[in-house]
Amino acid sequence: MELHSLLIDLHIRSIIGYSAGKKKDSQLVYKAFSKFTCNSNNVNIFHTHKGNEFKNKILDEVLEAFKIKKALSKKWCPCDNAVAEVTYKIPKTEFAYKKVFNSFEELEMELFEYVHWYNNHRIHGSLNYTIPVEYKLKLSK
Repeated sequence: MELHSLLIDLHIRSIIGYSAGKKKDSQLVYKAFSKFTCNSNNVNIFHTHKGNEFKNKILDEVLEAFKIKKALSKKWCPCDNAVAEVTYKIPKTEFAYKKVFNSFEELEMELFEYVHWYNNHRIHGSLNYTIPVEYKLKLSK
């Protein structure tokens, strides 16, 4: 089974880190953080669910190094952290739903292409029907 991990900036709806892996573990999440494409000083909260890949020393050390707080939902209460649940549903349905990758390399390449499309072409209603790149430019003016 091949998996992916995405880090999304909720303010501009942009994927700021991503990774692919063969196991759902701390290394998958760590790899996503290692591809950070934004200024980590702008990231204050890491919204996530209670999966084991998010409950470990490696991730805690990364978050501490970047001075990022972890926001977890209570057990069996996904509405507690609805922002994470809703945000991560989009890539699951657009990118991974019912897809079969012939190789790990194919997954990595398609994930790279999806992230590029998501950040540079996908229109978001929450951004007044613009794309993340355009929205970020408007904010910087």
